[in-house]
Amino acid sequence: MKIDIQDVTDTRKTLAVSFEASEIAAEEAELLKQFSKQAKIPGFRPGKAPVNMIRQRFGKQIKDELRQRVVSKAYQDGTKESKLNLINVVDLADVEIATDQDAELKFTVDVRPEFEISDYKELPVTGKSEEVSDADVEEAIDRIRAERAEFAPVEREAAKGDYVKFSHEGTIDGTPISEIAPEKPVYAKMPQTWEEIGSEHGLIPGLGDGLEGLKKGDKKEIEVEFPEDFNVEPLQGKKAVYSVEVQEVRERKLPALDEEFCKAQGVESVEEFKERVTEMVKGRKSQERRADIRRQVTEAIAAKVEIPLPESLVDYETEMAMRQVVQNNVRQGVPQEKLEENKEQIHAESRAAAAEAVKLQLILTQIANKEEIQVTDEDMSRFIMQRAYQSGQKPDAIVKDLRKDQEQVRRIQSSLLYDKTLEFLVDQAKVSEA
Repeated sequence: MKIDIQDVTDTRKTLAVSFEASEIAAEEAELLKQFSKQAKIPGFRPGKAPVNMIRQRFGKQIKDELRQRVVSKAYQDGTKESKLNLINVVDLADVEIATDQDAELKFTVDVRPEFEISDYKELPVTGKSEEVSDADVEEAIDRIRAERAEFAPVEREAAKGDYVKFSHEGTIDGTPISEIAPEKPVYAKMPQTWEEIGSEHGLIPGLGDGLEGLKKGDKKEIEVEFPEDFNVEPLQGKKAVYSVEVQEVRERKLPALDEEFCKAQGVESVEEFKERVTEMVKGRKSQERRADIRRQVTEAIAAKVEIPLPESLVDYETEMAMRQVVQNNVRQGVPQEKLEENKEQIHAESRAAAAEAVKLQLILTQIANKEEIQVTDEDMSRFIMQRAYQSGQKPDAIVKDLRKDQEQVRRIQSSLLYDKTLEFLVDQAKVSEA
């Protein structure tokens, strides 16, 4: 066996592994012995049938098995002898495997780039303040009260924060929207719907603001303009007029901050409730601080070194990123035609994000090796318990599924290693207060 390595790029190689005909014949001889022992041929004891008869009966199976053996041996011995830090096999050139001729198997492989990274400890970062002010606590309490608010009918004009029930029918240049976008009746004509005055998340942009100042029984024509990137293509960039009639106005009424409210939250007094909210805000600020430090550490180590990136890794991460973007857009109601129209932009943005992700993965793997950071059984057990809690599955069921999918196990272990290494760098960072 001979091995030859040629550079295609810094991270892509051709690995040529050559076998002499005699080596291939020796592999075939071993196969013939195995088939002879297992074959049941009338008139012959196991292992005693003539070789020609074995070849005649099992020729295709032997040929396929021989090719598989030679390819496997070429890959295993070739990567071991060459000491390549292999990532992926990109291609295997087609080659005839026969016992009467030499064979050269050419693998195209991606390898980990060689680079050095140092000075990754005590990275200078700025930590956000974790101080909790009275205003922070009051804001959090107001949010909790708002989540438990009641909405009472009122006879006055609608004001910011009120909910308005109304009917509407829209037109564009006199043409009913029901004819322009018949598959989206919610934007065309509704006998009854609700909008919050002042909300940025209304179904029809600007319609909620136009309802301000109206009371029950009032009618009005409201002009709106759909943005260019609106999720209903026929309406993109168009100006529309909606005829509305108000059916009801409801005022948001926050519950009083008293003992009755506090007991409903599981505490006995207003003071105890404020203490609990204070701890909650502290916890949130602490999480935000650490997340921001992680971001700064990530940016700092990525800026320390330039690395040639293995193309197959970037391709894989690009595909994953594009799939996520498409899924998110579909959930938001973006039509397939719009996604197809923006396909090149989605691909370009996904590939840029993928390149950053691959670079970070390579750096974190290098640091993990230097610092001897490893994913332990305890790390995997913790992951399985978290997934079980989030999904409602039993841990045993998750373990059973993972045993069937070693590729998923590998991805999980890689993700845990990256996270563990990043946490190591965060703990080592030199933090100055903002």
